[in-house]
Amino acid sequence: MTDWPILSTVTFLPLVGAFLILLIRDDSEAARRNIRAVALLTTVFTFIVSIFIWIGFDYNNPGFQMVEQANWIGGGISYHMGVDGISMLFVILTTLLMPISILASWDSIQTKVKAYMIAFLVLETLMIGVFCALDLVLFYVFFEGGLIPMFIIIGVWGGKRRVYASFKFFLYTLLGSVLMLLAIMAMYWDAGTTDIPTLLAHKFPASMQTWLWLAFFASFAVKMPMWPVHTWLPDAHVEAPTAGSVILAAILLKMGGYGFLRFSLPMFPDASLYFQPLVFALSVIAIIYTSLVALMQEDMKKLIAYSSVAHMGYVTMGIFAMNAQGIQGSLFQMLSHGLVSGALFLCVGVVYDRMHTREIAAYGGLVNNMPKYAVAFLIFTMANVGLPGTSGFVGEFLTLIGAFRANTWVALFAASGVILSAAYALWLYRKVVFGALTKDSLKGLLDLSPREKAIIYPLVVLTIFFGVYPASVFDVTAASVNSLISNITASIDAAHAVAAN
Repeated sequence: MTDWPILSTVTFLPLVGAFLILLIRDDSEAARRNIRAVALLTTVFTFIVSIFIWIGFDYNNPGFQMVEQANWIGGGISYHMGVDGISMLFVILTTLLMPISILASWDSIQTKVKAYMIAFLVLETLMIGVFCALDLVLFYVFFEGGLIPMFIIIGVWGGKRRVYASFKFFLYTLLGSVLMLLAIMAMYWDAGTTDIPTLLAHKFPASMQTWLWLAFFASFAVKMPMWPVHTWLPDAHVEAPTAGSVILAAILLKMGGYGFLRFSLPMFPDASLYFQPLVFALSVIAIIYTSLVALMQEDMKKLIAYSSVAHMGYVTMGIFAMNAQGIQGSLFQMLSHGLVSGALFLCVGVVYDRMHTREIAAYGGLVNNMPKYAVAFLIFTMANVGLPGTSGFVGEFLTLIGAFRANTWVALFAASGVILSAAYALWLYRKVVFGALTKDSLKGLLDLSPREKAIIYPLVVLTIFFGVYPASVFDVTAASVNSLISNITASIDAAHAVAAN
C-alpha cells in the first residue's frame, strides 16, 4: 500500500463517477436510472477503497500515515495528503454515508437528476479532501469548495424558501472563512510554509496566537455551528432535500470540530487555554438554549436541527476541556452524531415522502401501521437522548467527565442538557409514533420499503454496535489524541516557564 496513492484515489474517485454521468446526455427515465446507478456504484466503490485505509492503518502510530506529497504551487505550498487516527474516522464516516444519501434520493429527486448526482459526487470529493489535506492552502480549497455544491443542492432541490436558506448558509460560512484565509497568510509569512506537519512543530508568538486563534474560531464556530452564529442551520436543514440534510448534519458540521482539533488546539495552545472560558460559556448556552428552542418547534426537521446545535455544544466543550476524556468524548460524539442525526433526518424523509409535510401535528399513531419504522425511529431517538447501550451515551458521558475535570460548574450546567434532550426527543416520538391512528390520511401508509430498510438498518446496527463496543473507535484515536494532549501540555508548560522567568 505504500506505493498506491490511496488517499488521492479515495478523494478523487467520485469525480470519475461525476464525469461518467456527464457523458449520459439523454433525459429519459432509463437515462435517469443509469445516472442513479452510476452515482450509487461510485459511492459504494469509494467506500470500499476507504476500508483499505482502515485495514492498512497502524493504530499505535500517532503521526500521519499513507502520506502523499508533490509540488503544487511552490514556495512552501504543496499537494500534501495524509491521515491520522483523528481524520481517518471522518473519511470513513463520509464514504459510508454517501451511498446511503444517494439511495435516499432515489425516488424523491425526479427533476435535474443528472445535476443533483454530480453535485453530490463533487461534494464527496471536497469533504474527503478536507480530512486528508496536510497543507493549509489545500485544506482551505477543499473547505471552501464544499460550500458550492451544498449551496446548489439546497438552492435548486430545496423547499419553498430554498433560495433564502441557501444564501444564508453560503454567506454565514463564507464570511467566517475569510478571516481564516487572512490567518493562513499570516502563518505563511511567519513560518514560511503552509505545510501542516511543519506548522504543528512551529511555535507562534503568544500575541500572534491570539489573533490567529480568533480568525480560525470565526470560521469553525460558524461551521459547527456554535451559538450565536447557529441561525443559518435550522433554515438550511428545513429547506434542504433529505439527503442534503443528512450530509449537512453528519459531515459538514463536523468540519468545525475537526478544525479545532487539527489547528486551534495544537497550533495555538496558549490562546486555546486563554479562550477556554469563552468556549465553555458558548457551549453551555448552546446546550441549554437550543434544547429549549427545540422544545417549541412544530417542524420535525427544525427540531432535529436545533438538537444538532445542542449536541455540538458537547463537542466544543469536550475539545476545550483539553484532556483525554474530553477530546476522546468529543470525537466519539461527532461520529455518533453523524450516524444518529443523519438517521433521524432519514426517518423524517421516510414519512415526508409519503405525506409531503413535516408538521408534527400532522402525524400520530404510526406504530399501528409502520411498526418497523417505529422501532428504528425509537432506537435513533434513544441514541439522541444518550441512552446507555447506544452510541449517543458514550460521547456525552465522556465529554461531561472531561468538562468536570476542567470546570465543575460547566459540567453541572451542561448535564442539564441530557434532561432537556430527553424532553424534546421523547415528545417528538410520542406525537409522531404513539397514540391511536385517527387521521384518515395516515391509515394507508405502508411500512419501510426494501430500499428504506437498506438505508436505515445499517445505521441501526452501527448505533448499537458503537454503544456496546466503543473501544473499536478509541483504539483508532487513542495514539493521536494522547500525542495531541502531550504537545498541548508541553507548549503550555513552556509558556508558563517563560512567563515566570
